[in-house]
Amino acid sequence: MNIRTLLAAASLLLLTQPATAALKPGDAAPGFSAAAALGGKDFNFSLADSLKKGPVVLYFYPKSFTRGCTIEAHEFAENSERFAAVGASIVGVSGDPIEVQREFSTKECRDKFPVAADPAFSIINAYDAKRLKPSATGDTVADRISYVILPDGKIGFALTDSNPSRHIEDTLEFVRKWRDAHPR
Repeated sequence: MNIRTLLAAASLLLLTQPATAALKPGDAAPGFSAAAALGGKDFNFSLADSLKKGPVVLYFYPKSFTRGCTIEAHEFAENSERFAAVGASIVGVSGDPIEVQREFSTKECRDKFPVAADPAFSIINAYDAKRLKPSATGDTVADRISYVILPDGKIGFALTDSNPSRHIEDTLEFVRKWRDAHPR
């Protein structure tokens, strides 16, 4: 194998690996508003408005209606009351258009929490949650990253993990501990 082939293979491998969340606890969370859907109905999601009510679990996922993303949406839906009980809200974001998010919010999110559309990748880029999908087309998708954004607008917790279940367990555990240290 020549050096050029080796370097090309190494570059491709690096581009297809999941990114590590660039935003760390203590960093300011980029503010955003986006077209979103909840229960099949469109509305404008505002991070600033949601933070007035408590912590926000912001999770990025690659593509609506894919296996891992459906599992993650189901688990967030099944645990939505547990998040609400500790004062946290949930919002998912992917590069899918609002028409797809509308259907995903009903079928897979089970009308329990909103999903925002980011086809221009402005939110995904602001949170450094973009990766090249390992495919022949090299599609760009959101990475599977979850953040807990605290009411002061700072990142409290960040997780990059391909296992959808860990996102629910770990973000809920962080919010519980944070709530215990910050009673209402």
